[in-house]
Amino acid sequence: MNMLRPILTLALIVCTSALARADDIDAIDRLTPKQFEAFAGDLVAALSYKSSAPAEPLGVLGFDLGLGVSLVRLEHAESWGVATGSTSEYLPIPKVSLSKGLPFDVDLGAFVAAVPGSNILVYGGQVQYALIAGNSVLPALALRGGVTRLSGVEQLDLDTRSVELVLSKGLLAFTPYAGIGRVWGDVTPNSAAAATLQSLSPTQNRVFAGLQFGLVIGSLSLEVDKTGDALGASTKLGLRF
Repeated sequence: MNMLRPILTLALIVCTSALARADDIDAIDRLTPKQFEAFAGDLVAALSYKSSAPAEPLGVLGFDLGLGVSLVRLEHAESWGVATGSTSEYLPIPKVSLSKGLPFDVDLGAFVAAVPGSNILVYGGQVQYALIAGNSVLPALALRGGVTRLSGVEQLDLDTRSVELVLSKGLLAFTPYAGIGRVWGDVTPNSAAAATLQSLSPTQNRVFAGLQFGLVIGSLSLEVDKTGDALGASTKLGLRF
């Protein structure tokens, strides 16, 4: 129970902060090169793919339709404030996701997300291959690859790519999981900002752990992660079969 308390606390913060305001990204030309580097790192950490799911494959007939939200603590809130006018240290990211099981223990997934009160729209996809499908004795082990793209922000182009290894083991109605990974980003300023700011390619490590609860017709997932220097928490309610 002591291990669950911080996860549940962070999940509560995620849910209660989802309506927070995060103003438009519309003033990156005001950032110094050093501030832009910090801003780009936070943005890549926040908008990279977060599956919020264990390693077990869905199976040929399986799918996972999810409604969730992630909350990322911005490590460089001052730079974020210059670029957006926001005074918040947290970025809430509500999202809708869909994953489908395929033959040979392969799953495909996609999501779309929008930050409340902001021009940030992000979408992406992932592919997962279960190296070990898992059973009543063995845990499941999967390799995931994900991509995301930022939309809606005229002053900025952003893409991320990620690879992660995730391990999980079902225990009755609970499935704890954990993983490690790597995130690569490309952040390119547009318009007037391009004259003073250069394109950046942040590279970040990612570690995460979570717990999925089985429900009557679906599941509830709670996850905490650290991508680069940014801490985050996610929760997802889904129809998972």
